Amino acid sequence: MKTDSLFYRIFQTDPGILFELLGQPPDLAQGYEFKSVEIKQVAFRIDGVFLPTQDSPDQTVWFTEVQFQRDPVFYQRFFAEIYMYLDLHPDTVDWQAVVIYPHRRIEPVNPHLYRANLNSDQIHRIYLEDLAAIPTDSLGVGLMQLIMADSVDTMTQAQALLSRTRTQDQTDSKIAAIIELVETIAVYKFPQLSREEIERMLGLSELRETKVYQEAKLEEAQSLILRLLIRRIGDISPDLQSQIQSLSLDQLEALGEALLDFSEPADLVKWLQENRAE
Repeated sequence: MKTDSLFYRIFQTDPGILFELLGQPPDLAQGYEFKSVEIKQVAFRIDGVFLPTQDSPDQTVWFTEVQFQRDPVFYQRFFAEIYMYLDLHPDTVDWQAVVIYPHRRIEPVNPHLYRANLNSDQIHRIYLEDLAAIPTDSLGVGLMQLIMADSVDTMTQAQALLSRTRTQDQTDSKIAAIIELVETIAVYKFPQLSREEIERMLGLSELRETKVYQEAKLEEAQSLILRLLIRRIGDISPDLQSQIQSLSLDQLEALGEALLDFSEPADLVKWLQENRAE
């Protein structure tokens, strides 16, 4: 997995982490959706965009870029993408941009052509090396620190982060998501180890047997199945939603396979009659 893909997965799972890194309340992310935006006219895609929902009081669009490799023309490309987006979306109310570097030495050396942009309050540069020595209870910042940790410290930090996850007041789905992200980061940092070896070193098998984790995965599966059903057969009645929420994880997996053949709500009703637990 590429580093930028890892970050975008983190932001997809918990958008509030970006605002934490900026020193702002993570609750600001509640009015945003993290997406990839395709600019079809010029055949390119902006991978990290926080788009405000229609009912969000703040309609600022946030562009994010994770830059872990030296690129002397990075700013040319970055600002070209932003202004292309703005040209194609003239109704944009406001915008901000965030660039995440691991170290200052990765940033282009002579960005003077873009000094007006870089010196404005619209552009934010985050250097993850600054987070290394900062004590924090934030799970999001902890994930960033884990990415930057030396190999000899990674497993110790990962175990500490997992322990912190279990003691904080978080939703079941958030806890499960953090567990998955910690594992993903460890796999990324130790490609020579198998996933089974990493699971054993971090004690993930035991974590996944906990009630909190199991309930979170069940909730995640229910949400996914409902979204797929709505795309397939339209709106789902409250009664049918209730029946779906009573299914076990194994039953939800079976429904996920069966719904590919559904063409109308009656197909769902029939499947539930034949398969749901009494």
